[in-house]
Amino acid sequence: MILQTPLTRLLGTRYPIIQGGMSWASSNAALALAVSRAGGLGVIAAGPMYPEALLAAVREVRRGTDAPFAVNIPLYNKRAQEHMDIAIAEGVPVIIASQGGPQKHIGRARDAGIKWLQVVASPLHAEKAQAAGVDAVIAVGLEAGGHPGPDEIGLQVLVRATVRRVSLPVVAAGGIADGAGIAAALCLGAAGAQLGTRFLLTPEAGVHADYKTAVLAAGVADTTLVGRGRSPVRMLRNTFARQYLASERGSDDTALDALFAVSSLKQAAHDGDVEGGKVEAGQSAGLIDRLQPAGELVQQLVDETRDALARAAALAG
Repeated sequence: MILQTPLTRLLGTRYPIIQGGMSWASSNAALALAVSRAGGLGVIAAGPMYPEALLAAVREVRRGTDAPFAVNIPLYNKRAQEHMDIAIAEGVPVIIASQGGPQKHIGRARDAGIKWLQVVASPLHAEKAQAAGVDAVIAVGLEAGGHPGPDEIGLQVLVRATVRRVSLPVVAAGGIADGAGIAAALCLGAAGAQLGTRFLLTPEAGVHADYKTAVLAAGVADTTLVGRGRSPVRMLRNTFARQYLASERGSDDTALDALFAVSSLKQAAHDGDVEGGKVEAGQSAGLIDRLQPAGELVQQLVDETRDALARAAALAG
């Protein structure tokens, strides 16, 4: 069975699998390179990177493979303009934009022949992204680690609602850790799937070993949303998360803002403080039982997806 979809035809990849752009975890060349070599779309996460580090990573991936890859650029970031300049000047095949609208930069990317995928968390945002001229949208459900949408829409409903609102390829993201999840997304009408937490638990992911150990030990109920009404983050229930959730019941906004700012992803991902830092991870952590090389993982996901689709086809007679 060939896994060709509108997404693979758009991107030029062998498989409809995108490795999520995760700050620190894929703010390097290693993970993106391994995924793209294996036939998925590897993604460099520009967010925490200095411009010179991003430039070096882009060039390293390009030296290592002729396959498509992407750079994820959070548009709210103070270095977004510099990151965009590098991505466009280097002619990266794909830009994945998040946390901001595409209008300011998409014209330049179009002129450079770059594909633009926009991260969205609601059908309305997907519709606006389509009107702005993006090539595809990545619909991120509530199950996802990091920053799911404030409307807290689960992935199954979000994907169905989004494919009914736009004519672009829709990529499903959030809560997917294996081929059965990818197959389910395809059956919902998605053209592919993005996996973050699953690729976090690979040797190539550039986070502290204690971060990986904590996520690997988590069950499906061991994450929570911190910062509702602000910029919600799905993370492990650690010391910081429990303290914040307890404070929500009695603290005013100023106190909550101050407490929220005490903890950071860098603290956990770079420094290894998995109790005081924000250990961002999705509910799919509870479906993962081992670290696995990224290239090997891509092939396993493909095999599992084919098996799941074959089982579904057999049910239809």
